[in-house]
Amino acid sequence: MHKRLAILGSTGSIGTQTLGIVARYPDLFTVSALTAGSNAGLLIEQARLYRPERVVISNEALYVSVRDSLADLDIEVMAGIEAIEEVAASENTDTVVAAMVGFAGLRPTAAAVAAGREVALANKETLVVAGEMITHKAAISGSRLLPVDSEHSAIMQCILGEQESSVERIILTASGGPFRNTPAERLAKVTPLEALRHPNWNMGSKITVDSATLMNKGLEVIEARWLFGTTAGKIDVLIHPQSIIHSLVQFTDGSVKAQLGVPDMRLPIIYALTFPGRVVTELPRPSLAEIGSLTFEEPDSHRFRCLPLARLALKSGGNMPCALNAANEVAVAAFLQEKIGFNDIAGTVENVMENTILNNEASMDVYVETDRRSRSLAMEYVNKIMKK
Repeated sequence: MHKRLAILGSTGSIGTQTLGIVARYPDLFTVSALTAGSNAGLLIEQARLYRPERVVISNEALYVSVRDSLADLDIEVMAGIEAIEEVAASENTDTVVAAMVGFAGLRPTAAAVAAGREVALANKETLVVAGEMITHKAAISGSRLLPVDSEHSAIMQCILGEQESSVERIILTASGGPFRNTPAERLAKVTPLEALRHPNWNMGSKITVDSATLMNKGLEVIEARWLFGTTAGKIDVLIHPQSIIHSLVQFTDGSVKAQLGVPDMRLPIIYALTFPGRVVTELPRPSLAEIGSLTFEEPDSHRFRCLPLARLALKSGGNMPCALNAANEVAVAAFLQEKIGFNDIAGTVENVMENTILNNEASMDVYVETDRRSRSLAMEYVNKIMKK
């Protein structure tokens, strides 16, 4: 079946890899819309190559530049977050690839879900912040959420065809990041450059730092809770340095299924776009004989406090995961700018959570206000650290 794709965040890591897949399978996919934040130059290049019907630049100050650069083509150029929401909900799209980074992706993804569009979900923050609201909208509209995260894609493949009641435990795997064996006293001094040297995956800077702190795994625990309708107590995390097993599912009869593959994001992207089928690819195959061994270990919650903080946010419920996410986004940005240390990321998140008033109302207004206030609290905490 040929699919028309709206790619939200087309200039980022997932977006550019998705477009590479479109180029590889022109009989399966065309691009109906492309959106980007501020990378106008790359957005223009992509629009000229893939000829979408509509292009949106979120940064409205760059609208004229993008419009004029595409004036010779039959492409409607738009600007602003509301325009992204409009193309996400458009009937001219079959599948929305939600690849915007962070809280910014919530509103467009919510618009796509409310409109009943199929969503290939790479923006995990959507379910972290507003899982209850989004899954409720999907149940009403009939929207299908297909995970692009390699871990959640693996879980979906493992439980496909199984009875929901037979799932006893979901086990998310994590590489452990670049600091898996780094002593606690050394973590306070690691640099952003060191944090961005992921041993296995090629990802954007924010998610790479999240992987280093294990916050990424904490966010994935929250995402899994909503994607698969399970409880927090049934979701475990295991460190698996080889990144070959992407996740496992344990069943009530004692059996365990695992999904294996090389660490390449194109695999889960292609699976989400072609689900429930599969296509022939030229991607590398894992050679278990060459790999030799697959190892596992428990995550260290003392050195990597972001993971237990994420679990605490999920247990608290309501708007607490939203506060966690907002504080983490601010803290990671500050770390990348060398304003705070690596361990201060968890410290910032913890401080914001301690000062957040729990609100169990699942509404966009609550999430937007929580996000705003949490970012303000996080910046206050970051500024205090900088003054020390």
